[in-house]
Amino acid sequence: MFRTSTCGELRLSDVSKSVTLAGWVQGTRDLGGLTFVDLRDRYGITQLAFNMDTNADLCLRARKLGREFVVQAIGTVVERSSKSNKIDTGDIEIVVSEFTILNASEVPPFMIETNTDGNEELRLKYRYLDIRRPVLRDRLLMRAKIASVIREYLSGNDFCEIETPSFIKSTPEGARDFLVPSRLVPGSFYALPQSPQILKQLLMVAGMDRYFQIVKCYRDEDFRGDRQPEFTQVDCEMSFVEQDDVLNMFEGLIKTLFKKTINVDVPAVERITYANAMQKYGSDKPDLRFDCPIVELNAVLPASEFPVFNNAVTSGGLVAGLNAKGSAGYTRKQLDELTEFVKVSHRGLSGLVNIRFNEDGTVKSSVDKFYTEEQLRAIGEAFGAEKGDLLLLAADKTAKVRKSLGDLRLDLAKRNNWIDESKWSILWVVDFPLFEEDEETGNPIFVHHPFCSPNPEDMQYFDSEPLKVRALQYDMVMNGNEICSGSIRIHNPDLQRRVFEKLGLDEEAQQQKFGFLLNSFKYGAPPHGGCAFGLDRMVMLMTGGETIRDTMAFPKTSGGRDLMMDAPTPVDEKQLRELSIKIDVKTEAK
Repeated sequence: MFRTSTCGELRLSDVSKSVTLAGWVQGTRDLGGLTFVDLRDRYGITQLAFNMDTNADLCLRARKLGREFVVQAIGTVVERSSKSNKIDTGDIEIVVSEFTILNASEVPPFMIETNTDGNEELRLKYRYLDIRRPVLRDRLLMRAKIASVIREYLSGNDFCEIETPSFIKSTPEGARDFLVPSRLVPGSFYALPQSPQILKQLLMVAGMDRYFQIVKCYRDEDFRGDRQPEFTQVDCEMSFVEQDDVLNMFEGLIKTLFKKTINVDVPAVERITYANAMQKYGSDKPDLRFDCPIVELNAVLPASEFPVFNNAVTSGGLVAGLNAKGSAGYTRKQLDELTEFVKVSHRGLSGLVNIRFNEDGTVKSSVDKFYTEEQLRAIGEAFGAEKGDLLLLAADKTAKVRKSLGDLRLDLAKRNNWIDESKWSILWVVDFPLFEEDEETGNPIFVHHPFCSPNPEDMQYFDSEPLKVRALQYDMVMNGNEICSGSIRIHNPDLQRRVFEKLGLDEEAQQQKFGFLLNSFKYGAPPHGGCAFGLDRMVMLMTGGETIRDTMAFPKTSGGRDLMMDAPTPVDEKQLRELSIKIDVKTEAK
């Protein structure tokens, strides 16, 4: 037997027990007559004690142990004379009578500590060492616990866990597919699933009623902190449900999950419409841990000769702003930084107007020559402005103003430390538009995916004004991050065809891409709906990670490379010939 106990379980109640431990050497301390070794495994750290007076040979051997040596130690549990509150086993130690080096270790390329000296690239190359660090180990353990609670909750609510295939047909779902060439059918390809969307709908047609799966998904898209080429969804679907049934079921999941994993009581989950979220927060994933809503001013602007505001209103645009509470003392440099923030990247505003409600009771602004003090105070009333407040106003096309102020709202929260990290903001955003306008063609394209059911109340607009049609779609947002997206699905084949036609797919294209789904609807598809949680992102938020890489055992870099296995890499010519693939040298050179 390699061990009788783990390195995290022994306590004062175990004093006098003979035990065998096994693990990695975290560090050693030589105090002359005494030598101490910290032995670590997944469960914790236990101090091993060696005494020159009682066993000099053993003590001398212990002094030669290096970091990350794998060791087995046999000894007796005793009470420590100098206790430690830094580890759970800090009241005891093991007086070692025998130990064996199971495997030596080279000096690790970085410190195996929470606060390591290794940069991320180095740690990704040696990920198996990085996982030994407590911070990453604990995130992976929490991920396992979260998955376990999810399975328990869903299984307890009659959901059946069913696996769906990883090799499927390529279908247009919004991102590029990863393709897998077929050796047996030369020139043909499987696709790795972006999600099991169509497959879980087919399971509802099959009568499985309630399905879930914790499943890998694959999308060939540009990477960033919360994206990876492969990621994990908690995928769910239910038959004979309306929207409220789905929302209530998965509110219950979140409440159960938070209570059983991090002991947090989640209050009633607020529901706001997409239109309201965009109007008040400039985002369809608002963070409500702090206030600072967008205030629209078109209806209350005092008459003036200020052309920027006047032109925006007369052209159908928007004048709106934020109240940065307590920020009237911002310096010129700070105000210039805020102006530059809304000018750069996708925001593209021409600038910001500021109105300062100073502590001495005066009101000053960057547009004093166009507005009287009384008019500025009238604008301030719309924001509930008080002494010390700073109003930041913008004018342009409605969508641009809302998006820019939404971004600025988050930037102000970071600058001013408005966010209480101990709080949780969890809400549903509902009533998304079914279609949006393609920026290049002007044609309607789907917002979510083409299987979302239109809101029956809006079918009068379907042909004449499709952009007015709302979808029975919903997203759950946690601390300003989308963690779940879903919808009530179309189950009527005629309606599904109408949606495909609106997206520009003729009957031939529909059959080619989605014929198997449309054919299944001929045989009695039940009303159904569901959602998918992003497990990686949810674990990241619940464990305080900065990117979803922090929650994965073996992630890729931001450029999509696996530094540990050195992937992707070229394959030899024989493999390519077997797959009937020829590499274009010009393409390869690019």
